[in-house]
Amino acid sequence: MATVYLIRHGQASFGQENYDQLSAKGWEQGRVLGRWLKAKVAPTAVFGGNMERHRETVEAIAGGYGDDLPDMQAVEGFNEFDHTQVIKRFRPEWADREKMARDLAVFPKPASAFQQVFEQAVARWVGGQYDPEYAETWTDFQARVITALDRLLEYAEGGDVLVSTSGGPIAVIVQHLLQLSDRKTLEMNSVIANASVSRLLYSGSRRSLAVFNNYSHLEAEGSALVTFR
Repeated sequence: MATVYLIRHGQASFGQENYDQLSAKGWEQGRVLGRWLKAKVAPTAVFGGNMERHRETVEAIAGGYGDDLPDMQAVEGFNEFDHTQVIKRFRPEWADREKMARDLAVFPKPASAFQQVFEQAVARWVGGQYDPEYAETWTDFQARVITALDRLLEYAEGGDVLVSTSGGPIAVIVQHLLQLSDRKTLEMNSVIANASVSRLLYSGSRRSLAVFNNYSHLEAEGSALVTFR
């Protein structure tokens, strides 16, 4: 059976004007992952969402892997959901970034406080009661990701491939494979580490999850490289 390596992007730039770019740690996570992948797989193709952090993660992986890594082919279906809109629908006042920063600054750990609000905002989106407020509903997002996966597997024709994407699409793919509830899927999404690898085995129409959220390659370089946001 062939393997799809589902890679969550390296750490993005939380709190910065452009969240979508990798942080310095995110670049290092990608290079470490590239060195690890070099000893594991010779992919026939590399895919990724067309977000900046997806592309930069592949560039960082190439820095560790070497020049023989195939160029990334962008697939919009592997993009993350619009987390900015999801948060704004839950906390409209946070459309003002300065207001959000002030609200979070009162907490000893602003990132943890943001994570709590983010999880509540995502639960509201997934619940379905407010679907008209969102440009892309949860069910639309699920369908988009699985359609992208189906098309990728048809194109891959039995080869090993890498996919640089985000936590949301990885969680949806695992949900689809294991028939998980939405609640379990959200719980799982919250623990997917940056630059982690989940492995999907496939042969024809057969698909199975072999590994979820492996980040041992980061731990081997030091616990400081393990991040979840």
